[in-house]
Amino acid sequence: MISQTAKSPIVALLIAGGPLGYCVANRLAERFKNLTVIQEEPERKWDIVRRRARFLGWGAAIGQAAFGVVYKLGEPKHKLRRQRVLSDAGLLPTLRSDLNVQHVSSVNGPDCQALLTSLKPDVVAVYGTRIIKPKLMEKVAAPFINYHAGITPQYRGQHPAYWALAAADRSRAGVTIHLVDDGVDTGKVLAQRTVRFSEQDTIWTYQWVQLAEALPLLEDAIDNWAASRETVTETNVSSQLYFPPTIWTYVRNGLRSGVW
Repeated sequence: MISQTAKSPIVALLIAGGPLGYCVANRLAERFKNLTVIQEEPERKWDIVRRRARFLGWGAAIGQAAFGVVYKLGEPKHKLRRQRVLSDAGLLPTLRSDLNVQHVSSVNGPDCQALLTSLKPDVVAVYGTRIIKPKLMEKVAAPFINYHAGITPQYRGQHPAYWALAAADRSRAGVTIHLVDDGVDTGKVLAQRTVRFSEQDTIWTYQWVQLAEALPLLEDAIDNWAASRETVTETNVSSQLYFPPTIWTYVRNGLRSGVW
């Protein structure tokens, strides 16, 4: 059983940094006073490309990298829509100065393990980090709860809402809160919700809309597990792991389905 105080559970949040991760940190800090934010250093882009090349081949890896460049260049055009989403949800994309933030090399590194061991959290929340290795979870006596910007297990991995919309599978364009296991977004489901997007939304804004919908679910899941009121949903449906689109796949899907 998780040892905790009902009114103020000890929560550790693992993030990779960036505006979306900072929104998660700020929001959880409002509800959980004993929150420690653990931010890992970003992974080098070249390391990501090489890993994808080993898994998917160099053609796909280069196409994904090209899309990444297009995505970066297109961000300013979608700034106002992102700001509107954050404003409507009351989210702040920069870290509050009063947060307890600890920096580690990687969530899987010995420095992170030592920090979590000393904190003895009731719950470890996860957003946007490297894939967490079983070795870390074995050393920490707390559930790891992840927010995934898609419906699992059908849409695991990256940009899942985009892939669901491109497949005309709108009922599975949503968000999932799940336990972390030794797979990639394969843990038992704690909560799910379909998300409706506006005509203004594209792959540049889907995750921002999803985050606003998911944060209340994440907060409740943390509370429930800290208070031993946890419930999980068993799933036995098709499962697929997705990656960012290649530049040519993105253009083809846009022309074919109107999803950009």
